[in-house]
Amino acid sequence: MKVFSKAAFFLIAAAAFVHANASTILLSTGFSEAGPQASAAAYQEVVSAAIATPGKGYGTTMISSYDNVQNSQVFGSGANVAFKSSINFGVGSAQAGVWNFRAGMDFAKGGAMFIDGVALDFKSSDMAWGGSYADAGQYLSASVRLSPGNHVLSIYGVEGCCDGSQQVQFQYGKGNFTSFGASDGLVSIVPEPSTYAMLLIGLGLLGFTARRTRSVQFRA
Repeated sequence: MKVFSKAAFFLIAAAAFVHANASTILLSTGFSEAGPQASAAAYQEVVSAAIATPGKGYGTTMISSYDNVQNSQVFGSGANVAFKSSINFGVGSAQAGVWNFRAGMDFAKGGAMFIDGVALDFKSSDMAWGGSYADAGQYLSASVRLSPGNHVLSIYGVEGCCDGSQQVQFQYGKGNFTSFGASDGLVSIVPEPSTYAMLLIGLGLLGFTARRTRSVQFRA
């Protein structure tokens, strides 16, 4: 039997930690002339329908930072935009506890914020954030206790025209508010215990085959 290769071990290690990086942000937009909605669930439904068939000037892409985000800069269109943002991140055991989120949006028709599918906040008024968190009516926000593991922050909203700058930030413990992005220090997926077990099995196999190879060489 051939020696269990180092490459195989690295594949096992990669399987365990391939997602151990910064949070990941998926931005999806579509055309929509929808007006203000009566609930967070209604915003979710309206936006999901719009992004299903985005059309020219809209689309879906990964973005590296949730700072100064505009559909007109990413896809082209600056009017009648339905937005969905899905931010995937992990919470380690040392980070568990109360997390604060705030999303400065340019949603003229309002929008909503969810964590792991549960509605946290929604506003049906005109949100024209403009870079300041002084007016709570101009942004979405929430405080929620998060346990260790993987989480998804989702934001839905509708802009009528002239989409402006948008930003989404988090804060936990005694830290400052930080924008989600490639340098936010979070992980997109916290490996599950079963994944760690797979890595340990791989290490055991590597050690066993290495000892067996040395034994065969000595007998030769």
